Formats: sequence, structure tokens, C-alpha cells
Amino acid sequence: MLATNGRLKIVIQRSGRLTEDSVALLRACGLSFEFSTQSLYSPCRNFDLDILAIRDDDIPEYVQDGVADLGIVGENILREKKASVRQLSALGFGSCKLMLAIPQRSTYRDLRDLNGKRIGTTYPNTLKAFLADHRIKAEIIKLSGSVELAPSLDVADAICDIISTGTTARMNGLRPFVPVLESQAMLIANKRSLATQKKARLIDRLMIRIRGCQEARGKRYLMMNAPAHALARLQRIIPSLKSPTIVPLAQTGMVAVHSVVAEDVFWDVMEKLKAAGASDIIVVPIETIIR
Repeated sequence: MLATNGRLKIVIQRSGRLTEDSVALLRACGLSFEFSTQSLYSPCRNFDLDILAIRDDDIPEYVQDGVADLGIVGENILREKKASVRQLSALGFGSCKLMLAIPQRSTYRDLRDLNGKRIGTTYPNTLKAFLADHRIKAEIIKLSGSVELAPSLDVADAICDIISTGTTARMNGLRPFVPVLESQAMLIANKRSLATQKKARLIDRLMIRIRGCQEARGKRYLMMNAPAHALARLQRIIPSLKSPTIVPLAQTGMVAVHSVVAEDVFWDVMEKLKAAGASDIIVVPIETIIR
């Protein structure tokens, strides 16, 4: 029986903004499994882990109640549901903003202008806390969908909703006004699972893989040959994790230099290395870095 098979269980979004990146992260961790948005259950073949795919709104509760040991969910959903879970790690994908938005022709200029106004949202708990922090007294209109239509239908004077690019808001005559929450995907855990020896051991093993993938994200492994007398100049140029690895070559006076470089500065670094005497520069992707 799935519920009592003793394997670790992780819940991810079945179909939506976080699905593709969640599956990609688990596969980058070396986990072998078949995934389909039509399937609720995907067992891993090479790790004691079962992947459950459900609605994102249900993920915090599944983890809180122990139906699953782990979950990948947007911070916006986690904050709204107020689930009693342990946050293990921000995952670096699924970034979005929960924003207050107002009609484009609105004369509102400051957050205080929303005092006494109606704000439509599917995030009433998050919005309530935000307004309380800023001492704004507004009426919160809880909506279940089509939030961006609320002002044009005179249901609300403003809205609070997820805005990625702002295109949908502009199409509905709205403009972003004030940010409420910056969100990304979070890895969460059931507190009892973390206190159970077998489950905690499996979670630790999985976390080593996840952290290794996160460390490697946006980095490249750099290898080059250079004259030994150029080492001092090269070391000042290379933004290494620590100090670069230096290996003598068969050719007298030549060395091989190995290091890790962030992808976003690689081309600038590469040009400086060539100018400093480096040659035969090779760059390869990194899948994992274990510290």
C-alpha cells in the first residue's frame, strides 16, 4: 500500500508554473522515474522515493498532515495556507511577485490611498497581514478566480494577485502598484518525518543531492594551459570557488590550471585570461558540486 510502504514521499505541482522545474530538479539529482501530468504517482527506481503530483494549493496541507514527507511549493501558497511545516530550502526557480494592482486610470499614488477601499484577491490571509503591517484598513474581497476582472466589474477598487510580466494586468486595464510578496519555489518538510530516524536519513541523502545541484547552477568548469610565470596574473583574474588547481605539464615551464567560474562572467574572464597568456581554454558544464 502506497501510504505504508516506508518510502519517502514528495509532493509536487501536478500541472502548472512549477511542474517542469520541479521535475527537472529531481532528475538532476540522479533520480530515475517516469512522470506524466496524467499520473498521480511516480515511483523512483533508484531511490526510496515516491513522487506524488497534486494541486499546488493542497501541497502545504499534505506535508503538514504527514501524507507526504516533503513538498515543492511556491512561497506564495505556503504563506497563504499558514501550514505548520519546516522550510528546508529556497530552490531558485518559480520566481514571481504578489502585487497590488490598480486601474490604469486610477488617481491612487500611495498605499495609504487604499484606506477604506475594496481589494479583491485569492490571497486573503497574506493580504490581511500585509495591510496590518502597513496600518491600512481596507475591505478584503475574497475571490476564487478571474481576479483581474474585479475592478472593471465594480467588485473591487484594486486587486492583489500574482504578476509575472504584467501583461495580463495591462490587458485588463490594470497596472502594478505595490509589491506584497516576492515568491519562489520552496522545499518543505513534515516535522514528524524530520524527527523519524529512517525518514530523516533519507531526507538528508536527498538534500545532499539537491544542494549539490543548487551549488552547480550557473557555474562552469574551466581548464586551460599557461606558462608558469603567468600564474600570478591568472590567479588574480580567476574568480575561483577557492584557489585554482595547478597541475605541471610535461612541457617544461607550462602548467594546467583548473577552476570554477560563474557563467555570467565567463566571457569577460576568458578574454582577460587569454590576454594574460592562457591557451587551450576548455569550458564544460557542471552537474553537481558537493562541499
